[in-house]
Amino acid sequence: MKGKKKQLSKKLAAPLIVALVFTVVFVLHFSGALYFPEYKTYDFRVNLLAQYSRPSDDIIVVLLDQASIDWAAAERGWPWPWPRRAYAEIVDYMNTAGANAIAFDIIFSEPSIYGAEDDAALVEASERFGRVIQTVHFSEQPGQRNSWPEDLNKPLFNIDAEDARLTGLSPAGGIQESLSALFPVPGLRNAAGAIGNVTGKTDADSVFRRMNLFAQFDGKAVPELAAASLLVAGQTSDIRYDKKERIIHWGDYVIPTDKRGEIILHFRGSLDRYIPYTAGEILRSAEAHSRGEAPELPPEDFSGRYILFGFYAPGLFDIANTPISSTYPGVGMHITLLDNLLQQDFIRESSLSLDLLMILVPIVLITILTLFSNRIPLTVGAAFLIAAAIIVADIGAYQYASLWLPMAAPLAGALAAFLIAALYNYATEGSQKRFIKSAFSQYLSPAVIEQLLDNPSLLSLGGERREISIFFSDVQGFTTISEKLDPAQLTELLNDYLSFMTDTILESGGTIDKYEGDAIIAFWNAPVNFKDHAARALEASMLCQKKLAERQEFFAERYGCLLPTRIGLNTGYAVVGNMGSSKRFDYTMLGDSVNLAARLEGLNKQFGTYLMCSGETFAQARKPAGGGKGAPSRRAFYGRMLAQVAVVGKKEAVTVYEPMTEEEFRGRELILRRFDEARDIFYQGQFARALPLFEALAEQDRPAYFYAEQCRYYIERPADWKGYWQATSK
Repeated sequence: MKGKKKQLSKKLAAPLIVALVFTVVFVLHFSGALYFPEYKTYDFRVNLLAQYSRPSDDIIVVLLDQASIDWAAAERGWPWPWPRRAYAEIVDYMNTAGANAIAFDIIFSEPSIYGAEDDAALVEASERFGRVIQTVHFSEQPGQRNSWPEDLNKPLFNIDAEDARLTGLSPAGGIQESLSALFPVPGLRNAAGAIGNVTGKTDADSVFRRMNLFAQFDGKAVPELAAASLLVAGQTSDIRYDKKERIIHWGDYVIPTDKRGEIILHFRGSLDRYIPYTAGEILRSAEAHSRGEAPELPPEDFSGRYILFGFYAPGLFDIANTPISSTYPGVGMHITLLDNLLQQDFIRESSLSLDLLMILVPIVLITILTLFSNRIPLTVGAAFLIAAAIIVADIGAYQYASLWLPMAAPLAGALAAFLIAALYNYATEGSQKRFIKSAFSQYLSPAVIEQLLDNPSLLSLGGERREISIFFSDVQGFTTISEKLDPAQLTELLNDYLSFMTDTILESGGTIDKYEGDAIIAFWNAPVNFKDHAARALEASMLCQKKLAERQEFFAERYGCLLPTRIGLNTGYAVVGNMGSSKRFDYTMLGDSVNLAARLEGLNKQFGTYLMCSGETFAQARKPAGGGKGAPSRRAFYGRMLAQVAVVGKKEAVTVYEPMTEEEFRGRELILRRFDEARDIFYQGQFARALPLFEALAEQDRPAYFYAEQCRYYIERPADWKGYWQATSK
């Protein structure tokens, strides 16, 4: 009788559990509360399957890379930025080749520094070709123009503005009528075959997954850069939106949109999967062709192709955080949209009914299994199989149907149903702890289970504001190194390098935040408190450089390469604690102080140094350790004040130092004194007086060399001087 009552109770509880879990998950899913895990599971699918989709053969990517810049400087005598006649040569070669169009992901918003004739060269080449797409960027901030130029008659989409507003085809949260626009200079925009919009908008987690076919500005539907390429090649400008099906009809193109009217991109992976050429190769080919010689890249390679041109040199190219990479070239977004248009394989959002089915079915199955099965291993195994089935179904839908099915909500529902049903069994049978330990021991450690039972709040997220010393390091030229080694060698090299660097940091009391490839991010004074955290960070950084110098000969002999490493340090307040999602989090840090440390690591490139710290770090490191009896003693730190500099993204300057060993400091004391003298004169704005002082040191001192370059710049442009060094790259 007791067993029958128990079964009856479970039969009544089952629909209640299903209804409760389904309602909660439904609300969380459609309110956007699960967007973060859903986006991450979607990005997992994109990365897993991108390699299995074929990039369009009709698209050619032309990148202005560092090799092209170096070649042009050596062979053509072109400094950076290039004269616009360089781009004119490329346009003329595409014209000769019979390319469908060439789109520049560059805004030529200012007249050429080489004069009006230089602008005229690109204008004339654009007019000869007739299918050049120039770029416009829209902003939510007041700025440049707030109306479409009256004399600019370029292809635009034909769509009724009222219809666009009612259907939701207008970009959600995107370009509004009152916003400003940054156009190319008049000559170039008027000579272009079309003007393409390059303004994008990320999802809530700051990742680009979608784009708009057009942006509304001043009552006009301005095509996106890829769409403009098709317009100049002859595609109709008439578009129609099917609100019920959420589909844009554009000539023969059928373009599915999400509920906001945006297009979900179908990424192909790295841009290397397309036909990648460099600007230098194009220029050399054009030069050879004009002399009647066989070019590296014959014109027929570009016949009937769509050319997209972008920057890909350090410090020049814009990057986009995408499912493929957090440093994906911005031009890749437009390439992907054009590819999806040509191949008609955009990713579609699943329907409401399919979303509901995906959420409901796992909840029902797992609730029944958990409540009515007496074999706990079987129940847990079945739950895992259901979760695996959800994942496989979502991956299959993406690969074979270009369909985005929800993954986070079904998995959350399955997990919640399992937990609630299991807890119900415990409450009704008086065996919660035994059941949970038995069920969860399949995939959680006993210690974690005990903590979860005793104090679930231990797994909650949160952080605290505290002063820390922050460390960022990065190996110079590691991409080039990785290309020369096979995977096994590269893994061995990286493990060797990261091991001794990490050991040095940990032995000093530091905390490793994360690794990003060859980069190391760490901090001191959390979770363990150290009053002398700045000194520990600086001493560890110098020791890392010392150990690295000792191992360079080994790296050269074993791997055929050196590992010069740049380190940036800063001390300041940040939020430190467990951060992430409710299912996965890391002990990490956030704040402007963290960003500054990252910028100082990159700033080493502009000064030719390999260790740089903020003035706050240097000052605190040189203070007595304190702490009373037993406090660690610290040796003196040496170095020089390097600059007053405003890093990228900041308007206020900070003082930065180059730390060095006492031996190095004593050996270079005369040079450093002369540098200090020249530096002080420089910051007084007396550039002509400082220049010969820096030139005299340039061969012996890399920072002096770069200061000499700055002197020459400000002698020619004194109005640009702001009273501090302005960093130009990250």
